[in-house]
Amino acid sequence: MESSMSRRIALSVAAGLVVLGGAGAGAFALAHAGEQAPTLAGGTARYTAPDGDREGSLSFVTDVTAGSGVQSVKVLAWPEDSSLAEKELTPSDMAAAERADCTPSGKDTVRCSYTVQVTGADAASSPRGRWHVAVLATAQDGTSTLDPEAAGFTVR
Repeated sequence: MESSMSRRIALSVAAGLVVLGGAGAGAFALAHAGEQAPTLAGGTARYTAPDGDREGSLSFVTDVTAGSGVQSVKVLAWPEDSSLAEKELTPSDMAAAERADCTPSGKDTVRCSYTVQVTGADAASSPRGRWHVAVLATAQDGTSTLDPEAAGFTVR
């Protein structure tokens, strides 16, 4: 669990093996009165396992809409069987998470993607089971939305 990828993706855990994500449930907003917090839509995660000399990858994509514009989108993959599952994830937990790359995709909307390479050693040290991808979207006006389960995948 001390792999370089573990520091990049989930504070102290590494991203793992296979499968697709799905739309997350339970997004909640942290907003000031009168301001519209960012909204997240269509979050998906996909893992491609390393194979021989070829590295694998973990990719996540979501659409973010904010009337004032999107300031940042941070992404954190975490295993369901971890200390993060025992408490409610907070924006401060996302401070060390990496930023997604975002490009305009419509009025007030950006498409954000995050990809990290996964080595065979990373995959071998990853906890098995269900994983979640948390997203913290912050708008230019300072409002934010945190979805601790924006997408999911399974490590086998």
